[in-house]
Amino acid sequence: MTSIFHHLHNRWLRWLTTAIVCVAAQASLYAAPVKTPHVEAELISENAALAPGQPAMVALRLQIEDGWHTYWRNPGDSGLPTTLDWKLPPGFRAGAIEWPAPKALHVGPLVNYGYDGTVLHLVKLDVPADLKPGSTVDLAARADWLVCKETCIPDGADLKLAMPVAERAASDARWGPAIGAARAALPEPLRGGWHEDARGDGQKIILTLAPPAGAPDPGEMRFFAYAERQIEPSAPQILARAANGTYVLTLPVAYRLGSGFTKLDGVVTSSNGFANVDSVAQAVVVDVPLTGTVVAGPKPAFDDAAINALGVGPVSSLTLGAAVLLALAGGLILNLMPCVFPVLSLKALSLTTASDPDRRASRLSGALFAAGIVLTFVALALVLLTLRAAGEQVGWGFQLQSPAVVTALAVLFFVLALNLSGVFEFGSLLPGVGGLHMRNRYADALLSGVLAVIIASPCTAPFMGAALGFALAQPTAATIAVFVALGIGMALPFVLLSWFPGWRRGLPRPGAWMTRLKQVLAFPLYATVAWLIWVIGAQVDNDAVVRLLATLVILAFALWAWRTFRSGAAKGWSVAALVAAACAIVVAWPLLRADASANASLAPIASSRGDTAWLPYTPARLADLTSSGRAVFVDFTAAWCVTCQVNKRLVLNSADVREAFARKNVALVRADWTRRDPAITRALTALGRNGVPVYVLYRPGREPLLLPEVLQTTLVVNAIAAL
Repeated sequence: MTSIFHHLHNRWLRWLTTAIVCVAAQASLYAAPVKTPHVEAELISENAALAPGQPAMVALRLQIEDGWHTYWRNPGDSGLPTTLDWKLPPGFRAGAIEWPAPKALHVGPLVNYGYDGTVLHLVKLDVPADLKPGSTVDLAARADWLVCKETCIPDGADLKLAMPVAERAASDARWGPAIGAARAALPEPLRGGWHEDARGDGQKIILTLAPPAGAPDPGEMRFFAYAERQIEPSAPQILARAANGTYVLTLPVAYRLGSGFTKLDGVVTSSNGFANVDSVAQAVVVDVPLTGTVVAGPKPAFDDAAINALGVGPVSSLTLGAAVLLALAGGLILNLMPCVFPVLSLKALSLTTASDPDRRASRLSGALFAAGIVLTFVALALVLLTLRAAGEQVGWGFQLQSPAVVTALAVLFFVLALNLSGVFEFGSLLPGVGGLHMRNRYADALLSGVLAVIIASPCTAPFMGAALGFALAQPTAATIAVFVALGIGMALPFVLLSWFPGWRRGLPRPGAWMTRLKQVLAFPLYATVAWLIWVIGAQVDNDAVVRLLATLVILAFALWAWRTFRSGAAKGWSVAALVAAACAIVVAWPLLRADASANASLAPIASSRGDTAWLPYTPARLADLTSSGRAVFVDFTAAWCVTCQVNKRLVLNSADVREAFARKNVALVRADWTRRDPAITRALTALGRNGVPVYVLYRPGREPLLLPEVLQTTLVVNAIAAL
């Protein structure tokens, strides 16, 4: 009797504990959601508590204002998918978003894939087995989405969910049924005797769905591809039924066809549902090999200018030919940008020593300089495409977002400047392999082209922004073509001078003045080093600046000591040079090993210290300001972008522009891209750009206005006056 009493007593205590936990859970799960101007967001859970070792289903709940919409994993003609960046306690692991079947949302002539009303994005959590019942676990995530109507607003929120831990996880009374219904409505594989097949037929794909005998008619169907640039969203899909009862859905191939299209995978929705084994599924998953061949389809027959006026996304009216011409012009103008000037100064020296008998050698040097530029641009394009294909949010100038790259460039330019100042000669430092060293004019020409692109990469010249934004949204071949045109434009002036000696008659004759000019040209390189040191300070901290400065001082001593040893004046200096070089590497090592992941973990920088008029960019802040009916000017900038800094000091900080901003009560927002920031990258992508500077004036009741990359005071003042 006593054992029975104790058994019942223990069961009662466990029941009471579970009930108390569930009551506490309801209080925590009913936390107030985060409200942005057009979306209400919160994290919710299927169960009232977490059970140790048992998977849990949670969801991002978005309640979208009437008339507005968010996007599916493939947004269709325009838009960006919703993302979740989890911050979970140790032992937890979040799965990918389990996307509900989307709707085809018609916005003017566009077709987007997404959601309106209320949508639940389900995520499965792996829960560690060592959780203690009675404790509480805090789940947190950063949610970002693009919400659109006539215009699009990047939006997001930091969300939290406090979950109690219990021995058993009972269903949450409020959200359990809703999440259960959302889970039941997820697209599921075709079962019960259905067979599917996909065959490429030129500009269309034939998707065949063969039902089992006696299956009811699923009604109207639509296919949504998981991947972009496979199926054209705005082109019609034609459904027919063959004599044998098979359903045939003809799908249009995208006119911007991507690479690697070897299988058809996505979701098919139906108006009546597909009869599976024990259920009727409104949406099913199709994942079949693609036989036959496919080619890019025709461009949709709508007016791109009208689309851009809708403000729904980065649909470019450019053709490939126009983008190539813009890239060519941008490359030409890039030669005039301040970040390229030091390298062009070095090349100017080589032109003064060229003579008519060296015509063949001069032409070959020009061709090699062009080859170095074009090949480096192509290499950058391939790296960009590879990173973006892997899901990285990167754009033009991405390498300057790494402290390691900035440090390496500072060291390189410092060494070049010391060489011009006469501290050492490359020939004495690098005896060469097989006779090839920096004194070899051909090697110098090729490497100068490479160096010119590396230092030019932070700059965006006029016409470049639109061309690069177009290029990185195209198939690989078109992207490479635009980058090649950019390289040709940049190399063209030097190539023309090297191939046509008569054009160089205006240059001074070689003489003693060249030594002085060489020394003078060291100072633009020293100025570039000073700028790069400032960039390191903005990216990291003052300790990093001191470390880099110490590295440069030690390196200068090492090069001087090596020159002294090579001259034979004091052979003991070779040991000092080697020791100093080793010390420089040790001092610089923490900066050289820095990468983007470490970089991203640092606190946000303040590129405008002391300038309280500018607000730091966040999607939520931009949404709040624009929804209030206030004009907003957004400066997409970076510390390593010389053009950005010139525009800032000469135009944006000018008295006339500041007065114009104040007169119209324009909100000023600065999106600092000095370090990698996925939110800023997504905003640039939505604007059809992939680098900085970008200047956008958000106007109440009108589409956003993109200003040129190189600003003029009059242009900015006039744009503000027209509000």
